[in-house]
Amino acid sequence: MTQARPTPRVAQTLAEALRVTAKRISSGDRYQWTHMGACNCGHLAQTITLSTPEELHAIALQRAGDWSEQTREYCATSGYPLDYVIGALLELGASLQQLRDLERLQDPQVLKLIPSERRRELNHRSREDVVLYMRTWASLLEKESQMLHVTV
Repeated sequence: MTQARPTPRVAQTLAEALRVTAKRISSGDRYQWTHMGACNCGHLAQTITLSTPEELHAIALQRAGDWSEQTREYCATSGYPLDYVIGALLELGASLQQLRDLERLQDPQVLKLIPSERRRELNHRSREDVVLYMRTWASLLEKESQMLHVTV
């Protein structure tokens, strides 16, 4: 089994990781929804773990399923390298459901912040739509964080 490397953090928050990832995708980094290391979750995992798309793809193939299925099978103590990667995403604040939603661009809380005419046209395989979704999700997280600081 290929071992996942320790999870260094480039970003301190999930919102920051989403913004870094969106910027990298919009700048022309390889994007391929059918590649476990270059898809929506794969790109976020690259940001958080500093793994290459090839490394992520290789460890993801050690167990069957796409990111959505892998998050359903997630077990922190399984020993599967991708579970370490998923664990790093969870440690930064994402939930398993949010990761599944990212892969298909379908979190209702994020979607309601995208204008309806644009929302109806979202395609989870589109680089531009993934960037929009990630930036919108980051803004939502930042707003929620600000509200927490105001109420405390």
